[in-house]
Amino acid sequence: MPPSRRSVLVAGLAAAGLTIGGPILRRAAGTRLSARTERRLNRVADPGPYLVPPAAADLHERLTIVDLHADSLLWGRDLLTRAARGHVDVPRMVEGNLALQAFSASTHVPRHLNYDRNDDTTDDIRLVAVVQGWPRRTWSSRLARAEHLAWRLRDMAARSEGRLRVVTSAADLDAFLEQRATDPGVVAGLLSIEGAHALDDDLANLERIDAAGYRMVGLAHFFDNAFAGSAQGVARSGLTGSGRELVAELERRRILVDVAHSSAATLDDVLAIAMRPVVASHTGVRAVADNDRNLSDEHLRGIAATGGMVGIGFWPTATGGDDAASIARSIAHAVAVVGADHVGLGSDFDGAVPTPFDASGMSMLTAALLAEGLEEAAIGAVMGGTAIRLLRETLPPV
Repeated sequence: MPPSRRSVLVAGLAAAGLTIGGPILRRAAGTRLSARTERRLNRVADPGPYLVPPAAADLHERLTIVDLHADSLLWGRDLLTRAARGHVDVPRMVEGNLALQAFSASTHVPRHLNYDRNDDTTDDIRLVAVVQGWPRRTWSSRLARAEHLAWRLRDMAARSEGRLRVVTSAADLDAFLEQRATDPGVVAGLLSIEGAHALDDDLANLERIDAAGYRMVGLAHFFDNAFAGSAQGVARSGLTGSGRELVAELERRRILVDVAHSSAATLDDVLAIAMRPVVASHTGVRAVADNDRNLSDEHLRGIAATGGMVGIGFWPTATGGDDAASIARSIAHAVAVVGADHVGLGSDFDGAVPTPFDASGMSMLTAALLAEGLEEAAIGAVMGGTAIRLLRETLPPV
């Protein structure tokens, strides 16, 4: 989520929280404000219907699509219902043939975010928690926020009558894919975290993150933390001693290490010690859009050397443009550098970013990749095959 846009969200929610007294009224006001804010921030350039050439439509129908990053849990929507705002919900996943979506938990966001320098002295997610009526324990604990957001996804899955499954193991993944082979109306979610500060600066809390079902952990988000430096932090340092212990423990627990938002120094440190595949869940490539948020070709190669993958984002800072062709160009560059077996999708859907299409329009990207000249096998890998292989290899067996 871009800094300025996320700040608009929390500023509005803060105002509602300060002016509405009772918890029921506060939640109602927060829900209305979240809806208005999301309509403004999670925009879609083309709201559909999405029409693509027959060859693209035929290929798209045969794909198993995986996206490595969405912030949909933050907005308070019931994802079982098709919404008129935002980017992702179960009905639109089904419409777009999006099989598996990684849902990320954002647990601490500084006020007045920017892409240059942020610290952790302010905490706007606390305001979101208060106004949206999250449990009181989440008001002061980032760990509790992560647990609450994981509960939200599991609760929606429990109410979905089997339409939404939560994947936490390779066995879960295989069972889901077997069911989906005959029932394309079933989709799945995978839990991830943006920023290891969700551990409340205590490595022992990884036990609770694991138990909550998180299977991918980003080391840093918008500020430096006790474990790692952020590309948008103050010092932009590398792994701390605790960060090195965290990487080793994540690997031991078969939880993917995510270096999206990490500083260059953190990336270098992780790649020097990683014993298992490393992921950059949502990013761009500097060769197409040159900024500190995106990856150099050297870092692309380093991630690939671990057996890992990069998820290419859909928003303009990641791709340098605002259409499906821009995403396809970034994907094509990454494929040219490291091969399709190390490239996937990391949309940043519902991350307060504009995207060319929502989850129901994923066929637009399939068409753009064909137009970019990628072969069908490479498209199949990028759109989901690579992610499925990686998850099958890295998730806990059961």
